[in-house]
Amino acid sequence: MTTVVLADDEVLLRKALAALLPLEGEITVLAEAEDGAAATEATLRHRPDVLVIDLEMPGVDGLGAVTAIRKELPQQVILMLTRHARPGVLRKALKLGVQGFVSKSAEPAHIASVVAALHAGKRWIDPDVSALAVIDDCPLTDREIDVLRATGGGYSVADIAGQLHLAEGTVRNYLSNAMQKTQTRTRHEAARYAREHDWL
Repeated sequence: MTTVVLADDEVLLRKALAALLPLEGEITVLAEAEDGAAATEATLRHRPDVLVIDLEMPGVDGLGAVTAIRKELPQQVILMLTRHARPGVLRKALKLGVQGFVSKSAEPAHIASVVAALHAGKRWIDPDVSALAVIDDCPLTDREIDVLRATGGGYSVADIAGQLHLAEGTVRNYLSNAMQKTQTRTRHEAARYAREHDWL
């Protein structure tokens, strides 16, 4: 039996998966979470075999939750669900050690089979997701992506510096480089441009 914590802010989808995954395989859902903070708490409390987590959630998103969980449980197996497999996000998730990446539109039977594969020590990235990664033409560095993502969240330079453990001058340099690469005039325009090009 594979134990799972299921995190998704879409209540109907989360409840459907919680009901259907046990029917599709030997899966027990230990807990459900509606956001990244709750997902982190539930995962640290229950220590599931696999965390199934949505990428885009309010407040702490999937990547933020994975970052926090990895600090406490570096070996935690994670399957990430997403509607929009942005190349930059895929790259970040893989660097954080996410073992699986599946579209939220996938059939529950497919998600259950991927959960089983991950629990068995394998990795899985849906073909459409990996195809996007291959054609990634993002000119931004990982750090430039980090500061733009935080900018898009409405944080100030000082806030971003604190979050990323960087000097404020270093954050400004990253923002300046990102603005040059995106040919935009402000950091907010740069963040919007990057998001429109699926780089964040």
